[in-house]
Amino acid sequence: MTGVLSSQQLKSLIADGQITAQSDITPGQIQPASLDLRLGNVAYRVRASFLAGQDRTVTDRLDEFGMHQVDLSDGAVLEKGCVYVVPLMESLNLPPQITAVANAKSSTGRLDLLTRTITDGGEEFDRISAGYSGPLYAEICPRSFSVLVRPGMRLNQIRFREGQAVLSDDDLRALHLQSPLVDTDAVIDDGLGFSVDLEPAGSTLVGYRAKPHTGVIDLDLIGHYNPADFWEEVYANDRHIILDPGAFYILVSREAVHIPPAFAAEMAPFLAMVGEFRVHYAGFFDPGFGHGAAGGAGSRGVLEVRCHEAPFVLEHGQIVGRLVYEKMQEVPEQIYGAGIASNYQGQGLKLSKHFRAMC
Repeated sequence: MTGVLSSQQLKSLIADGQITAQSDITPGQIQPASLDLRLGNVAYRVRASFLAGQDRTVTDRLDEFGMHQVDLSDGAVLEKGCVYVVPLMESLNLPPQITAVANAKSSTGRLDLLTRTITDGGEEFDRISAGYSGPLYAEICPRSFSVLVRPGMRLNQIRFREGQAVLSDDDLRALHLQSPLVDTDAVIDDGLGFSVDLEPAGSTLVGYRAKPHTGVIDLDLIGHYNPADFWEEVYANDRHIILDPGAFYILVSREAVHIPPAFAAEMAPFLAMVGEFRVHYAGFFDPGFGHGAAGGAGSRGVLEVRCHEAPFVLEHGQIVGRLVYEKMQEVPEQIYGAGIASNYQGQGLKLSKHFRAMC
């Protein structure tokens, strides 16, 4: 049986000791198609990002690249531009047929907080091999804002799957005919393409750009910060904007996206040849995202965009990313936005949950 494991199957993995933790896993960690991972009590400041590598442990590499330890027990600031490794509370003892993939949570990505999961013996970020048994670690690099973190905070999440469950383009087209995946014509080519909206109805405001010199963000404070202290508003000029090298932007997709309850999706990297920018690809879309929102029309996808070495003109409607859809093994007990804490259902252009709503 192939497919992404649903919430009720995650509960079985926990009950069977295939997912363990230093303290009991809470119901709030279990999402429709993923499990939130929690920070442990200490962070290690390291000289550089690393992977453990074959037959090596993360502890081995910390001995090699570690600089000092940071006690998180009473809260500690992870500084912008620095790299940290934090042991997570959860560990795995996976059966041989189960693999896993990790990603940053939505609010983490919207803060430009680069967060990746590494494992003992790992040769890729965020990819956990079949049958892996061992600890999990988060590599954290704040890129736009310094952040205050504490043990138990949930910055990344993990999704489990059995076998190959990715839908082919033909399967995607058939699904779109049966249950529309976007509210416009579907661009399907190695996944479902989506584009940027630089011509919103009734406004020229198209996004936000992170300010270079700001205060610290306490990740426990929800709806607390004034956006103007951290973000500059971005307005379109004749349906385009010019991205500045090294700058980080929050934009929004032109399409409203729909993930039917029997499927999950992941934002995948787009071809580098299309421009001097990268749209954040660490993104899970849960079953039910956009399902029933705005009368069933879907929800916009927020785009976390970083420009590379050269200024780049981004045009309205330009394809900037793609969603890869996968089958669920079972429909989750609860889908995204239906009775669970789903911060971004029915969203448009929206900053992370830490900021007050714009007037």
